[in-house]
Amino acid sequence: MRVEQFLEDSARRLPEKVALIEGETRLTYRALDEAATGLAAGLEARGVGRGDRVVIFADNCWEAVVGLFGVLKAGGVFCMVNPSTKPDKLRFILNDCQAVAVVTLGRLLPAAREALAGAPSVAAVIVAGESGDLDAPRETPFAEAIASGAFPTRFRGIECDLAMLVYTSGSTGFPKGVMMTHQNVVAAATSITTYLENTEDDVILNVLPISFDYGLYQVLMAAKVGATLALEKSFAFPQLIFDRIRQERVTGFPIVPTIAALMLQMRDLAPGALPSLRYISNTAAALPPAHILRLQELFPTTSLFSMYGLTECKRCTYLPPGELQSRPASVGVAIPGTEAYVVDDDANRVPPRVVGELVIRGPHVMKGYWGNPEATAKALRPGPYPWEKVLHTGDLFYADEEGFLYFVGRKDDIIKTRGEKVSPKEVENVLFQLEGVKEAVVIGVPDAVLGAALKAVIAVAPGVSLTERDVIRHCARRLEDFMVPKFVTFRAELPKTDSGKISRRETARLMEVHG
Repeated sequence: MRVEQFLEDSARRLPEKVALIEGETRLTYRALDEAATGLAAGLEARGVGRGDRVVIFADNCWEAVVGLFGVLKAGGVFCMVNPSTKPDKLRFILNDCQAVAVVTLGRLLPAAREALAGAPSVAAVIVAGESGDLDAPRETPFAEAIASGAFPTRFRGIECDLAMLVYTSGSTGFPKGVMMTHQNVVAAATSITTYLENTEDDVILNVLPISFDYGLYQVLMAAKVGATLALEKSFAFPQLIFDRIRQERVTGFPIVPTIAALMLQMRDLAPGALPSLRYISNTAAALPPAHILRLQELFPTTSLFSMYGLTECKRCTYLPPGELQSRPASVGVAIPGTEAYVVDDDANRVPPRVVGELVIRGPHVMKGYWGNPEATAKALRPGPYPWEKVLHTGDLFYADEEGFLYFVGRKDDIIKTRGEKVSPKEVENVLFQLEGVKEAVVIGVPDAVLGAALKAVIAVAPGVSLTERDVIRHCARRLEDFMVPKFVTFRAELPKTDSGKISRRETARLMEVHG
């Protein structure tokens, strides 16, 4: 099965059912499928063929959903990019995957054009919404691209073809493109909808960016089972989100720890206030046990799924709601159809309560990192059987005597904040662009709302005067919002290793002691 068949099958079975709600826009499965088919033909007419990469640079909007299914129907590979991504990073992604087309929004066109100026592989740009004058023939209005009424004619491909690239932060400071085939996506979506018990009766409200794989899979899973998906831009106005939950009788609400923390700070949210919710799911980082208990009090009739995942395999584990009371600190067991276990440095399985690296086996494991064999070889290693590679997550875990898994920490330096993975190196590269910064290191510090907050520790050159505001403003102009440090601390110099490198670990220790 290919991923676009999720939409096609639901359109055949439930043509007049509302598939997607975004603001005042409501699209039935028939309308969504027809728009995606039209876009596929439009992309094909502009040179997109089997295996070609198409970047979708947009926020949570119906055009982005049409875009991803349209790319798949054309036989292409879609790549969602966060709308707050700066032009230099967007340019890197376009060139790294050699994208042939971009689907974007009119308000993002200036940033897209700046990136496209250095991305010669892109031949077509489809622009949705108000855009002013377009630069023909490369730039085409979205409505025009889907209006031909034609059907794509080329052979789409087979299940082991790539379906999507998801760019995730790397320890080198450059994002890596996670390669997921149709088989990978179908396996992950099938497993997750199985334990969440999703059906066509579900109404799922998604406030998470669909450029983030947790948010993206809400689109894919809803289409798979024929559910209704309500898209919101963010959780910036919680009361409006709660009103939408009541109006649409939402049954599923995926969150991250940041959202949970904000919900728990709302004094007017009373137990039972959202009775339609059948389940709440959480991933990106483990919920603190205290937050789990409070959420259970607020939502006494709602199942709470605590989960853990990686972009490289979408989802690793889930904790059945019935286990929350007895083991709230656990992230559960392997999702259906997969295996998760803990190994030592020699890849030998360890006994219960022994900390080691978590390894994942299953059909949802990525094929590797696009154009990066070194990183691929580090993550995908020989498994227990000669025909397979398994995913070494780089995360430290232990299992209890009953096989339930517990997250301990990260082996690398990647920081999870606001549900997103941030490479400290990438932020440090930007800090060093600020005149007067002599040394800089970025660490994660505990934060009740963000899970981890970014803290920049800086040593300035002699005679230079910088303020916290100067640093944050500089970063905000060059980085996505979730990558901008929340705190800035100045030191005369930063601790070094014996080889003279700045020691991130020692810096973090000093911050714990001295702040």
